[in-house]
Amino acid sequence: MEREKLKSRLGFILLSAGCAIGIGNVWRFPYVAGNNGGGIFVLFYLLFLAMMGIPIMCMEFAVGRASQKSAAQSFAVLEKPGQKWHLHGYVAIVGNYMLMFYYTTVAGWMLYYFCASLTGRFSGLDAAGVETAFHGLLASPLTMTFCTLFVVVMGFVICALGLQNGVERITKGMMLALIVIMVVLAGNSILQPGAAEGLKFYLVPNLEQIRHIGIGPVIVQAMNQAFFTLSLGIGSMAIFGSYIGKEKGLLGESATIAALDTFVAITAGLIIFPACFAHGVNPDSGPSLIFVTLPNVFNTMAAGNIWGALFFLFMSFAAFSTVLAVFQNIVAMSRELWNWKKTQAIVRNILIVGLCSIPCVLGFNLWSSFQPLGAGSTVLDFEDFIVSTLLLPGGSFIYLMFCVSKRGWGWDHFYEEVNTGSGPRFPRWLRGYLKWVLPVLMAFLFFHGLYAALVK
Repeated sequence: MEREKLKSRLGFILLSAGCAIGIGNVWRFPYVAGNNGGGIFVLFYLLFLAMMGIPIMCMEFAVGRASQKSAAQSFAVLEKPGQKWHLHGYVAIVGNYMLMFYYTTVAGWMLYYFCASLTGRFSGLDAAGVETAFHGLLASPLTMTFCTLFVVVMGFVICALGLQNGVERITKGMMLALIVIMVVLAGNSILQPGAAEGLKFYLVPNLEQIRHIGIGPVIVQAMNQAFFTLSLGIGSMAIFGSYIGKEKGLLGESATIAALDTFVAITAGLIIFPACFAHGVNPDSGPSLIFVTLPNVFNTMAAGNIWGALFFLFMSFAAFSTVLAVFQNIVAMSRELWNWKKTQAIVRNILIVGLCSIPCVLGFNLWSSFQPLGAGSTVLDFEDFIVSTLLLPGGSFIYLMFCVSKRGWGWDHFYEEVNTGSGPRFPRWLRGYLKWVLPVLMAFLFFHGLYAALVK
């Protein structure tokens, strides 16, 4: 099977950034930043992005590029005879599939809200009416199933068009449009009367708030956000390393992708907080921010249906770029592991992902009595817990140890691969930190997340 290649460096950067950029950038980062000291949180976030996120992203890309395989086979290619690192390939497959079992549902919500905003369905509704509309969507298994399956079929059809002509071309267009739409939305929010208070809440360091909640929780929140924002650990980034040549070193590429992801996260706050404060709406986090709070804000704006439609178009692009990236990984993994032909991989994965996405849909209505993580939790919460709390940090720890341990691929092989090509060099003096300090930070992140999720 001849391996496909990306057409351009820009395609690689935008595809990888598209995988990292998702709904978490919008419904989590701004709220967490605003409630954890504003500018102080952002500084800690950038620090941990450099300390944790970028090194592990370099490792994923290096393993992918050196092996020329997806995570399903990359460890098997690079490990020494008799080693068991390749077992992580199965964990990566489970992680990619499970991520899509609920992410496709949320992407379907975004498309639904884009159409609803464009047609003025929320116009004239008060706060209670907007909230009722969202709960009405959740209560309709047929509507949610249609939106979810639309995302699944469209995503795999684009993958069927090929890496260059389908996934790369569509993602490049979406990502460039996403950036333009975000800048326009941020400009509109900042120019709203009364927006200054929102900017102050979001960006000005709030020492009083930090004294109230403690510096420790702020640091932990920043560490969590910096790591999870890049979707590392299950090989969803490694696949794109396998599609590029060796002209560029991987540190510069990883830093560029992290910068794009951070730009989107910070700009999302510039859209949300000035608008919320300007119109007297209290910003929340999670789905209620996107589907209840912001439609209320847009309802109070002049031409609010246009601004709302633009916002949900941006959110649809952010969600769908992640879907395309992970679907491409799923297709590559299934072809490598089970020797499926491309058409077989597309058709079978439409069925697998489509059917396995239904429990997430039903978890909000027909199966709402099933609350796996306690009162009020849903199937989506459980699937997100498995992926975000267990598989991402656990998988990242595997990539880390594989690249720095002599019982794995080893530092020398990683160091040679990451620095092949032009651009900034990965520092050799980081070896001690990567071998002895970063594993401790990763273990802390894993067990803290597990504790926080189970003891709440």
